[in-house]
Amino acid sequence: MSKKKKQVKETTIEDFYDLKTEQMDELVAALKGEVDVANTPPVTRDIEEITGQAPVDNRGKKKKSKKGKEFDPYSVDGLSRLPTWLKAIFWKFWANGAVCYFIVWGFGYYLDTTDLLVVTGIIMGVVTDVLLNAAFMHFQSDDKEFNPYMMFPFPFKKFWTFFANIVYAILIMFGVNGIYYAFNEFLNINVSLEPLLFGVFYLVVDMACIGIKDLIVFLVKRHKRKKTEIAENA
Repeated sequence: MSKKKKQVKETTIEDFYDLKTEQMDELVAALKGEVDVANTPPVTRDIEEITGQAPVDNRGKKKKSKKGKEFDPYSVDGLSRLPTWLKAIFWKFWANGAVCYFIVWGFGYYLDTTDLLVVTGIIMGVVTDVLLNAAFMHFQSDDKEFNPYMMFPFPFKKFWTFFANIVYAILIMFGVNGIYYAFNEFLNINVSLEPLLFGVFYLVVDMACIGIKDLIVFLVKRHKRKKTEIAENA
């Protein structure tokens, strides 16, 4: 009959967890000023040294890392370097084309022109308020760099913007329909209804309206600022 092995009873917290007590002691000593910072070796940022292993390729084999490849916690990815106007225009254009593909092409055979414009405007308003504007609000910084690309640059919790964006999108749809009508009837150019061109037409009308709104807001703010300066100098 075999004897049962005596289980070792954990008596300290180090027995429960693999604590890095040496590194903690070094940190405490550094905070107390007991470490000679001048003679302390710099903290490494080498990826292999940090992770303790070489990078592995898709076949599960270790591969040699590129010389000088270091971890930079403050590095900025390539997408963040793109200008704000390019990202805003692309997202809006993509959303416009997607709505045309799923709604205009999907219901075009079952609805007349007016009903199709209203239904597409409702869907476009919901997409603008729930997806586009919410994404702009989430990703923009304190500088509010995405505000010039929204008709109603207000937080998502402002519930009235949901209905305002729907009404606004329906009006934009009638403007887009006017562009198609002008090409086909007055210019005698047969322009087909497809997502790419629809996305461009909707974007042009949308940004033109937003540009007029931004100009009015700028003029009103400038008038108020001048009025305040005159009152202060009086």
